[in-house]
Amino acid sequence: MLENTVALTIAGSDSGGGAGIQADLKTFSALGIYGASVICAVTGQNLEGVSRIQAIAPEVVEAQLTRVLSGFPVRAAKTGMLFSAAIIHAVADVLAAVSPPLPLVIDPVFAATSGSRLIEEDAIQALQGRLFPLATLITPNLPEAEYLLGEPIGTPEELERAGKRLVDRFGVSVLMKGGHLPGEALDLLCTPAGPVVLRAPRVEGVNTHGSGCTLSAAIAAGLAAGLSLEGAVRQGKDYLHRAMERSHPLRPGTRVIHHFWNAGV
Repeated sequence: MLENTVALTIAGSDSGGGAGIQADLKTFSALGIYGASVICAVTGQNLEGVSRIQAIAPEVVEAQLTRVLSGFPVRAAKTGMLFSAAIIHAVADVLAAVSPPLPLVIDPVFAATSGSRLIEEDAIQALQGRLFPLATLITPNLPEAEYLLGEPIGTPEELERAGKRLVDRFGVSVLMKGGHLPGEALDLLCTPAGPVVLRAPRVEGVNTHGSGCTLSAAIAAGLAAGLSLEGAVRQGKDYLHRAMERSHPLRPGTRVIHHFWNAGV
């Protein structure tokens, strides 16, 4: 555990344990970072989908966030499922007042891997208007990037062009996750200085539930530990790749991300 190093996750709770707050805290711990959390919603879900979402009152979200920031040496934060515009405004109000600004990774969670919708429509606009300007990095997957731009992305070249457009639009770095494209697992770290290509062999036969949460949490952990943005992204991608390579046999025919692969268990 790195001394005096705390990372914060602001997200929803996954009753299945593989995504959301649970995945984030596992990832922080696996990377030697103390994890704190602000829970924005409670979900009833498993690997097949989400059956119920109960949002936490925005004032309770705000109370969690202010108490964590005042009581712990938080070095970086990430957001995941925020669900409503009111919650996003509450989170943005608190984070905008932090000085100096916290390194912030925003995973713009619109929908679960299963296809279940995890955010209200007006919340997407609030996310772009209030939280994106505070971000160090935004980590959209392909469908999320397509939604933000209003156009399809089907090739690595289109992925790069889309990343540049998002950087220009929001003025922050963007990790374009190309996992939905065929072939190798290609991601692009798009910054104002240009793209950095990140490649890894595709891992087959593993349920990817929680992969986006895990990746963004690993990046936030790297930033909390003092890594550069590129260093934190490279660490995050490597951590997730190995967690999938050494996946956990949850039940016959189902393997899931193994967050503690590096603990020898």
